[in-house]
Amino acid sequence: MGISKSEYVTQMEKCKESLYRIAYSYMNNQALAMDALDEAIYKGYLNRKKLEKFEFFKTWLTRIVINECLQMLRKRKHEILIDQIPEEATKEYDRLPIKEAIRELSEDLSNIIYLRFYGGYTLAETAVILEIPLGTVATRERKALALLRLELEE
Repeated sequence: MGISKSEYVTQMEKCKESLYRIAYSYMNNQALAMDALDEAIYKGYLNRKKLEKFEFFKTWLTRIVINECLQMLRKRKHEILIDQIPEEATKEYDRLPIKEAIRELSEDLSNIIYLRFYGGYTLAETAVILEIPLGTVATRERKALALLRLELEE
């Protein structure tokens, strides 16, 4: 079953605007809504062969968008909990090899870490300061934290 590549693109273009509105209603942020929508469209494209009935295309893709939004919100909630470093912990970090590990990161990743954890800026404030999209800040933060974890575990 499923639909062809061209059918998928045609149908997706017809409902893309309403899908964006749905994503925005979940994410309450333009950049995050676009990230969720892009990811959902990509996942839908990869799984287009699983669509059993063509007339349910919009419903099917809407569900993928909603699931992607919920997944992103869960990740963000988890990241926010991890990101909250107690004040006394920052003094401890001065004595740890974390500063050296941060210096080893590329400038675009270390800027995020410095602003977020040492400057205390939110993701949105960091995006404004660095003049990059909010989604890029979140992605770079995840990448930087993953690299730091690997470096510090060694």
